[in-house]
Amino acid sequence: MARKSAKTSKTRDNIIRKRKLNRRRRRIMIVRLTFLLIVFGAILTATVYVGYALYSWVGNLYQDYSRMYQEYAERQESVRGAVDPRFDSYTNVLVLGIDAGANHGNTEEQEADTVMVVSMDNRTGRLRIITIPPDTWLESRTGASGRVSSLYAVGGAPLLVREISSLLGISIHQYITLDMQTFSDLIDILGGVDIYVEEDMNYDDPAAELSIHLKKGYQTLSGDMAQKYLRYKSSDLGDVGRVQRQQKFVKALYAKILQLETIPKLPQIAEIFQKRMNTSAEIFDSAHLANVLRRISSDPPVGIMLPGYEDESSPDVWIPNHAGIEARMRELFPASEINSGENEE
Repeated sequence: MARKSAKTSKTRDNIIRKRKLNRRRRRIMIVRLTFLLIVFGAILTATVYVGYALYSWVGNLYQDYSRMYQEYAERQESVRGAVDPRFDSYTNVLVLGIDAGANHGNTEEQEADTVMVVSMDNRTGRLRIITIPPDTWLESRTGASGRVSSLYAVGGAPLLVREISSLLGISIHQYITLDMQTFSDLIDILGGVDIYVEEDMNYDDPAAELSIHLKKGYQTLSGDMAQKYLRYKSSDLGDVGRVQRQQKFVKALYAKILQLETIPKLPQIAEIFQKRMNTSAEIFDSAHLANVLRRISSDPPVGIMLPGYEDESSPDVWIPNHAGIEARMRELFPASEINSGENEE
């Protein structure tokens, strides 16, 4: 009987011990579950917070980018006017060589001594250069009519972009201006340009501090010699001869740039473009311009002079032939090709 009582007591103790053990296990499970819920809640809260913060950051970034691009688009339109999307297959750049010497009015105002539109076909990489004599007479839409060169002093490059775009009937996408010293330094960095000087060139203009003395023959022109070669105007051909020399020089310069020995000089050239040239191109244009330059053709550029004639009453003025200009532009920008190709960015 005592043995049975002891056995019953032991069974009861085991039951009590198991119940205590089970309660302990349940408490541990509850604590662990509570801890996991707290951790999961913290992670979920953090994820939601980070997601919201990221969403807000991306939203703000997009708004900032949109605002910056809108401001960029407004700046570009104020400079060049509206761009006709039909010319998206081309990149047309107005290049202005600025001369601070004495001008037609014998003032110290800067003039655009060299005016040309460099047009690149984005599909083939081929270049066409439309040279506009600086003495070309324009009836400006702003009322400030006069020579192309003198209009630079009135409204700078933006005015010339709009006026020349209207004159040619094409869109001009960007402009670049450089002074004679910058041009001279650029030629010197390249090691000069090889060209045949077609005649002895002798001209002195103390008012413009210009003294030109070049010998006839094949030679390598330094930067100083190159700018004198381009500025010289003979009495025989006048503007026509000067434009012909400019086109001849540009072709020689283009061939020089494409040579392998130019590659190590690219950092110096890039520094000049960055620090000493004025351009309308901005960061938004970088990818497009880089892609355009990557496709540039090794074929020499085609040179075109603005159709026109000298004014009989004023021989130093070039009168545009608008019918001839329209016909020439149709040849350069055929309707079948305008915007027919996909403009890769």
